[in-house]
Amino acid sequence: MRGWKQISLLTLCVLILLASTPGKPAWQMKADYVEACSCHLFCPCYFNKHAEHPHCEFNMAVKVREGHSGETNLAGAKYWLTGDLGDEWGTNKKGAWVVVSFDPSTKKEQRDALAPMILKTYGLEWGELNVQEAPIEVSRTGDVVSAMLGGGKMATMKLQREPGADGKGVVLKNVKYFGAQNNDGFEMYRSLEHSANVQGHEFSYSDRNAFLISIDTHEGEGGGMSGTQ
Repeated sequence: MRGWKQISLLTLCVLILLASTPGKPAWQMKADYVEACSCHLFCPCYFNKHAEHPHCEFNMAVKVREGHSGETNLAGAKYWLTGDLGDEWGTNKKGAWVVVSFDPSTKKEQRDALAPMILKTYGLEWGELNVQEAPIEVSRTGDVVSAMLGGGKMATMKLQREPGADGKGVVLKNVKYFGAQNNDGFEMYRSLEHSANVQGHEFSYSDRNAFLISIDTHEGEGGGMSGTQ
């Protein structure tokens, strides 16, 4: 009899533990970004409701380190965002335009899963949104990181790390990245070359804001950029 009571008590404890353990998010990913924009270093969008100019034209090369959406494994998926935040992202949560490019190696089920995750992470309504496929290449040599979309014909970034006072680089901590819940800090770079010619949109910059960052974003309330709150 005493044995049955012990088993019942153990069963009750397990049920209570299961009930109190939060469920696995429906979607989650950790992703590594190479990013550049038209603002000067460092981009004021992260502290204000407006960019340096009435526009903020950007390139983002992204590789998913690990993640899932339902039963879909997102690890290794690659995509590239080219666009313009415009002047209403901080006041009306509206972006001007964006082109989402998926690397050919990114499977259809990964693309279908990533599309709503990308929109959720940035939390903006885009005036123009296009999706396409194009090869994505990212390489690093010393303090220089290079990224190309479509072999460099559609977009390119060549970024040089900011050395900082000790020559070991500059990392900005404790700053929100859009709707991502966590990030490991903005590893600051400066663009040597940053350009795009995609879906009828063209721009070219140098000596502007750039950074590397790893983010953690998942289902649920996001962190949000400072300017959007």
